[in-house]
Amino acid sequence: MPINHDTNFLQNLPKNCAVQFLDRVERSANREAFRFPRGEAWESVTWRQAGDRVRRLAAGLLALGLEPEQRVGIASSTRYEWILADLAIMCAGGATTTVYPSTGGEDTAYIVGDSECRIVFAEDESQLQKLRDHRAELPALGKVVSFDAALADGDDGDWVISLDQLSELGDAHLAANPSAVDDVAQAIEPDQLATLIYTSGTTGKPKGVRTLHRAWVFEGEAIKAQDILHEDDLQFLWLPMAHSFGKVLLSTQLACGFATAIDGRVDKIVDNLGVVKPTFMGAAPRIFEKAHARIVTMQAAEGGAKEKIFLKAFEVGTKVDELKLAGKPVPLPLKVQHALFDKLVFSKVRERFGGRVKFFISGSAALNADIAAWFHAAGILILEGYGMTENAAGATVNHPDAYKLGSVGQPFPGTEVRIGEGGEVQLKGPHVMAGYHNRPDATAEALTEDGWLRTGDKGELDDEGFLRITGRIKELFKTSGGKYIAPPAIEAKFKAICPYASQFMVFGAERNFVSALITLDPDAIAGWAAENGKEGKDYTALVNDDAVQAMVGEYVDQLNAQLNRWETVKKWKLLDHDLSIESGELTPSLKVKRNVVEANNKDLIASFYTS
Repeated sequence: MPINHDTNFLQNLPKNCAVQFLDRVERSANREAFRFPRGEAWESVTWRQAGDRVRRLAAGLLALGLEPEQRVGIASSTRYEWILADLAIMCAGGATTTVYPSTGGEDTAYIVGDSECRIVFAEDESQLQKLRDHRAELPALGKVVSFDAALADGDDGDWVISLDQLSELGDAHLAANPSAVDDVAQAIEPDQLATLIYTSGTTGKPKGVRTLHRAWVFEGEAIKAQDILHEDDLQFLWLPMAHSFGKVLLSTQLACGFATAIDGRVDKIVDNLGVVKPTFMGAAPRIFEKAHARIVTMQAAEGGAKEKIFLKAFEVGTKVDELKLAGKPVPLPLKVQHALFDKLVFSKVRERFGGRVKFFISGSAALNADIAAWFHAAGILILEGYGMTENAAGATVNHPDAYKLGSVGQPFPGTEVRIGEGGEVQLKGPHVMAGYHNRPDATAEALTEDGWLRTGDKGELDDEGFLRITGRIKELFKTSGGKYIAPPAIEAKFKAICPYASQFMVFGAERNFVSALITLDPDAIAGWAAENGKEGKDYTALVNDDAVQAMVGEYVDQLNAQLNRWETVKKWKLLDHDLSIESGELTPSLKVKRNVVEANNKDLIASFYTS
């Protein structure tokens, strides 16, 4: 079946996100909308139940005096209450301003202050304390709504109220004005502000991306138009809702009507997949890298016949895939082998993810094609997509019936993609931002005079319209020998080869060779240590262990064998810690802040070229 490029859906888009949600509540009233953990069990709510709660909260915001397009912050991890708050803000005509729970106090104050938030939903004591510490700098902030009811009884007076107290304000408002929420929802124009998402950025202060109602509505309806998700699907959602990838999946849910199981605890993803048994999930590539590494290292640890069967299965699976993707018939003996290995190996891999996954969606960073092919051989399809916060997260995506591994797919219907000067990918469509909040200079740099978004990514379109991203333009560097290096391509190759790697960062701008800094995945290397008589050693001790150094060195040699001579890594070093969001070396969407890592290790990198 060919991918749907029909743009007729653009003629019948819901007016705004609030109307889109309220219409979904009416159409799917008794169907499951959300499920979420309560202790050890999962609680489920219907669309009607969610709709009733959102109306009360929205009315509460109106009772507090919220006016159209005024900003309301959410400082919280991904949880059901985040969704309720976001939907209530939009139904009250406000604009959601997102704050990652890991954001420090100063940056939280900067975001809340720059956006002039009138109200902030705060998850817990730690988020509330950030606001308390900077209250004097936030004159516009009149009220904090805590997800933790106990915090409303503290020493903050009526500055802090609970969700239930906000609902009670809403009840009183609705008693006096029964149609208040519906009236506000119907009055919201498509070009009104819906969200301010502050890009975590890999450099400088975060910039607030002004995304309009029409952008989020378009995103959800464009995915619905491709007919790949339906009411009977079940999503597992763990992504940070402060990130545009999480937000676009909510827009898609409103358009398609499927249920979503929500739990933002990253360490619970694999366990939750086995319990929830979703039909699809969105994730960053790091999640797939970790899952791949975990399965491969577990099999290697078992050794013997089981490991041989495992390796042979993927050898056969890869051959079958190559033939199918090339449009060639699969010989009968190979089919029989594949069916056997599917029963012995691949079905068990799929079961680890719940056994019902139709596809995963990968976004926010580049997915290594070898890892995508490995999953595909096991019967797990990862559809890689492409977009950025500045275009409401989605611009292109592979389709279950039209995909190319290693590409980020074809444009959404209604989205235009062109390759501009220097090979830059540029985007145009209803989803492109209105600009950066209070940053006309940055807006002028990001948007061309004719309305195209400059992505800063280098890419190429093939003759079927599939887009391939070849790197960040600013990340490309030239060695002193005049050769251009694309770090992401080299880095992704290493992480596909080495199951113990967490991060691999190459350097060498204006130098005579390429060097690298490497971090290991703490869980993976702890497993290796247990199998190699080094159990109990901490991470720092392990990365300095001669056997670990030799093992990593062998993987670097494997990498170099696949590279051009001028790309090969001549010197490298294992860092004594893995990169983390808390250390400031990763963004909340798990992208490496290359400039921070480079600055933190300036002397070490310099030593590669002086010793």
